Amino acid sequence: MARSLKKGPFVDGHLKDKVEALNARNEKKVLKTWSRRSMIVPDMIGHTIAVHNGRKFIPVYVTEQMIGHKLGEFSPTRSFKGHAVKAALEGPPVWLRERERQERQEAARHQQQHQREGINHG
Repeated sequence: MARSLKKGPFVDGHLKDKVEALNARNEKKVLKTWSRRSMIVPDMIGHTIAVHNGRKFIPVYVTEQMIGHKLGEFSPTRSFKGHAVKAALEGPPVWLRERERQERQEAARHQQQHQREGINHG
């Protein structure tokens, strides 16, 4: 369920204080935070916030398009390595390979039969 508009965006107090301090000093440095639940507000634009994903800190440069989203959305917690390569995708399907093998055997049988007939007729 979405947060009520009358309450305003949720930003952890410690993170809000750090961002306001950087803005007051006109400083740009990386802020480390574990607060994935905090919403991105306009004060954060232009700052780089290192968001913890459970294992390491992922640097997130905040842009104008990110306002209203949560910091955790830009720091994935799962690393998808891709699906395992299936044997069927490496080459033709098994049924097609089997059919080609049978056709080669049949062609070899026909060739042997013609050679025998040629020897018998000669």
